[in-house]
Amino acid sequence: MSADQRSSAPGGDARALYVLFFVVFLNMAGFGVVIPLLPFYAQSFDAPEWQVFVLFSAYSLGNFIAEPIWGRLSDRIGRRPVLMLTIFGNGLTYLALAFAPGIWAAVAVRLASGLLAGNISTIQGYVADVTAPERRAGRMGVMGAAFSMGFVTGPTLGGLLAHPEAGTAGFRPPLYLAFGLCMLAFLGVVRYLQETRHGHRDTPQRPRREGLREAFRNPVIWRVLSVSLISVGGFAGMEASFGLWSEAKFGWGPREIGLCFMVIGVVGAFAQSMLAGRLARRFGEPQTLMMGLALIGVGFSIQPFAAHWPLSLFGMILVVLGQSLTFPNIGATISRASPPERQGEMLGLNMAAMALARIVGPLIAAPLFALYVSGPFVAAALLILPAMFMANEVRRHVRKAA
Repeated sequence: MSADQRSSAPGGDARALYVLFFVVFLNMAGFGVVIPLLPFYAQSFDAPEWQVFVLFSAYSLGNFIAEPIWGRLSDRIGRRPVLMLTIFGNGLTYLALAFAPGIWAAVAVRLASGLLAGNISTIQGYVADVTAPERRAGRMGVMGAAFSMGFVTGPTLGGLLAHPEAGTAGFRPPLYLAFGLCMLAFLGVVRYLQETRHGHRDTPQRPRREGLREAFRNPVIWRVLSVSLISVGGFAGMEASFGLWSEAKFGWGPREIGLCFMVIGVVGAFAQSMLAGRLARRFGEPQTLMMGLALIGVGFSIQPFAAHWPLSLFGMILVVLGQSLTFPNIGATISRASPPERQGEMLGLNMAAMALARIVGPLIAAPLFALYVSGPFVAAALLILPAMFMANEVRRHVRKAA
């Protein structure tokens, strides 16, 4: 059975999706181990606050460069070899980070990690290959739940295993764990994941700019890319400053931040697995996308007024609920609007837009944080307004085309 035949089947290849769910969970748990530790890891090198933001942006720069390349390559040679290469290589970067001699070496390692971790579009392409179009938002949501469950497990374990009082060496145990989780994910791909892209190996190569031209000629895709760029930029600025913000507001350290991520990760996993697909089938993907953006905006708006951590946690839960509706429907909308032989490439452009936002967001958040500790939250809330405008334009074009 070809990839196209599988994608048109009502249930798709369920076994492949279960395997992919497990692989995504392990991969993202390894990633999640590191995220709440980075500000404190950087401080172990006596790095100033602006270098913490650079450390976050370096990973996103690698993602920006690599996502379209991996997505386009997976269209040509298959999803499986791209996943094998990226997961294994990314695991090695965690070992390198454990022994980085200084902050700029750590920045270089995070850049390499971003280059090798740019495989989300490949994963989304695999899901699209084995899923009928009308079920893609739900299946993207299930994969999103695997991401969220990884963030539940990873940050919690990272916070418990880290010992900041021991300096840089105190961060090695969670980094070893991240390496081990990546190796398990790699073995899962090697042993269980089947290839889906046999039908398009003859797809002609083309320069990256041709893919960009095609995306910007499509009235739906370029607007969805704009939503990704705008909304993720605000979120990335908040994400990079959250550790420092929560330390300043509530005196939190890696352990408390890890537990916070655990709570919001549980909420995100539930929402993505149970709500994203159902709401998309009932209201349509663009409408559900707008609902998600509205929740994100409200959640961000709460944070500057959070004098105590329970209100802040409530705001973050709203943000994660919104993300759980937004990002699966972004991927599903792009996959519907793309020709089958270009889905990986178009999804890769979307991930590149998100990565670009994650580069710019922390760099803008750094001076905002210095001026006003909740400045990144204010900026993130304001950026949701143009994102909702573009999402409404997507809804209008989808209705016109129906």
